[in-house]
Amino acid sequence: MVRIVHIGYAPVSLKSLNQHATGIKLCNGFIRNGHQVLALSDRDLARAFGFGHRRLGRAHFNKMARDYCRAHKPELMVLGHADMLDAASITAIREDLPGLRVVQWNVDPLFEPDNIRRIEGKQGVVDLTLVTTAGLSMEKLRRPGARVGFMPNPVDLSIERGRVDEMQTPPFDLFYACGNPDRPKRVVCGQPWNMEDFMRDVLARQPGLRALTPGLFGQGFVNGAAYQAALEQAAIGLNISRRVDDFLYSSDRLAHLTGNGLLAVIERATGYDRFFGDDEMGFFSSLDELAELIARYRADPAARMRVAAAGRRRYADLFNERRVAAYILDAAFNGTSETAYPWPDHPA
Repeated sequence: MVRIVHIGYAPVSLKSLNQHATGIKLCNGFIRNGHQVLALSDRDLARAFGFGHRRLGRAHFNKMARDYCRAHKPELMVLGHADMLDAASITAIREDLPGLRVVQWNVDPLFEPDNIRRIEGKQGVVDLTLVTTAGLSMEKLRRPGARVGFMPNPVDLSIERGRVDEMQTPPFDLFYACGNPDRPKRVVCGQPWNMEDFMRDVLARQPGLRALTPGLFGQGFVNGAAYQAALEQAAIGLNISRRVDDFLYSSDRLAHLTGNGLLAVIERATGYDRFFGDDEMGFFSSLDELAELIARYRADPAARMRVAAAGRRRYADLFNERRVAAYILDAAFNGTSETAYPWPDHPA
């Protein structure tokens, strides 16, 4: 068993309301696999040390993190978007604890230059970097001595606990949440969209469609318990990320949708048809095909429930929090194989 210090997002303040955060799921996975996890929320602690200002508290947090690790002596340090922790502090912690392994994971898109800057800023001081994009974009992060690999967005059925796949007539037909519909535009079927315009197009093709669209049309965005409650009210979940030309890149919304039993609808170009069949997800390559999918499953609730249940089972089997957490440990200490973890681009 391994003692792990996990530094990143944790819901310890009213500024931290994301119950579905990847870091929470990974902590659950490590613990359920029998490991000890000590979690630090770098942003909240820096904010507290800086009297409400993260930048003012950053130096104090870095000192605290080093003292914390020196006291607890972890064998593994896991960093999830731990932007408040400086590379120099990681080096100092490693000097204090010879043999410590350090892994950073990142779920943001690799087509964002600022995200690449953050990842590369720690590559020289960590043993492994894991990202939720596979293929060529991931390969570009490889450097001599810098191991990089793909990590799927995990699902945790203690968090994604809805069962819309068992509901014949949920209150809404379609769910799509969007924090910012126009900046930047999202590319769907090769066309850049303001997502309010996109949803107007979807609604125009589907008379009477009951759509739940927090964040669009002047509706407030939802988070925390309100977001989970919204996920439990719709039959079909529209999974649209910023782009589809990065292999296997998706918002972690895909795990939220499938885990709660919504029928996830996603562009085929994402590559997820590598793992899921048409009897487990709804794949589309054109707006006409998307409209046909929605119409078909609106008209046949039994088929929608059957496909959604199969997708939920498959996603939970492939990408559950215990399996992804085990993969991180194996990648850090032992090495991995597609036999045990059936996704591509393992660390090398």
